[in-house]
Amino acid sequence: MPTDSVGRFLAALDPRHREAVADRSREEQERLAAAWEEELAADDELDTLDELSPPAAESEAARRIMDRES
Repeated sequence: MPTDSVGRFLAALDPRHREAVADRSREEQERLAAAWEEELAADDELDTLDELSPPAAESEAARRIMDRES
């Protein structure tokens, strides 16, 4: 399991988005991972989901970040 924020972010993405983000520069990956971590920390709904299923909360936050990028 990845321990750095970019690795964790990539792991939380669906395969299609994971491939697209993996093709971006490291700087861009770090920017997206930082936004993902902020989303996880700031959203109360994700806090509740995180208590039930941390991977589901991480995936939902990743989906939201990628939706904003589209």
